[in-house]
Amino acid sequence: MSSVIDIPAAMTIENLVDSYYDDVFRVCSKFVGPGGAEDCAQDVFVAASRAWKRFRGESSPKTWLFGIAKNVCRNYRRKNRETVPLDGWSQSADAAPDLIQADALRMALTKLDPDIARLVILKETEGLTYEECAEVFRIPVGTVKSRLHNAFMKLRTLLEPETSR
Repeated sequence: MSSVIDIPAAMTIENLVDSYYDDVFRVCSKFVGPGGAEDCAQDVFVAASRAWKRFRGESSPKTWLFGIAKNVCRNYRRKNRETVPLDGWSQSADAAPDLIQADALRMALTKLDPDIARLVILKETEGLTYEECAEVFRIPVGTVKSRLHNAFMKLRTLLEPETSR
């Protein structure tokens, strides 16, 4: 059972844009690539403004916006027939340059199911908790953990040096 987060009564959609636009843009860039990120981020806030009165505070505003972004980006990719959703991800992958190459990680992520790749991105680069990921994807926490475990096992296989196979 989710606990309700206390949202200040003065919080407006304008405050959401000011507070979370950069986060939403970054996630959209990772989901659809830099070319469509601005359009998607704007669409996220348009959708959020329409739904703001129905926001119940069962998740943080950021998590709620990421859920909207996931859906907006999925629709964008369908409409525009985008097939490589992770072009904007390579910059964030530089966090561990000694372990793996950013491009290799980006390419490995493109070999995962797009929803699984998005789940990995939200968990690992955006720092969402398992519970927040479950809220964004509207799936049980156990399913999030299972999908992430399977994704990391597949990524490990994809990223192994050829000589150790």
